[in-house]
Amino acid sequence: MEKRKGSCHCGKVQFEASGSFEEVISCNCSICQKKGSLLAFVGEKDFHLISGADALVNYQFGKKSIDHMFCSNCGISSFSSGTAPDGQKMKAINVRCLEGTNIEDLRVKTFDGRSL
Repeated sequence: MEKRKGSCHCGKVQFEASGSFEEVISCNCSICQKKGSLLAFVGEKDFHLISGADALVNYQFGKKSIDHMFCSNCGISSFSSGTAPDGQKMKAINVRCLEGTNIEDLRVKTFDGRSL
């Protein structure tokens, strides 16, 4: 596990996350496809919001089971919150928002979120 810092575009929302960020998910659900997110999942205990709680806006759709958070200033969605099938609280980190991410180095797995 590695600890990485991340942020939205304007820097109001800043966070740290600990996890494995080499293998990511490319989901084809309606929101991930439009955002272009590449996701890595970490437990809630492995995520720390450093700043920007007051700048975050929550967007929900469909079953309203995921909190799609985005910065009210720049509009970037750097993470989402939800619950894993086993009941564990999780964060879906958009690895494109992590410092030092080189997309070419990632192993991308596809996920058919559209069918859920």
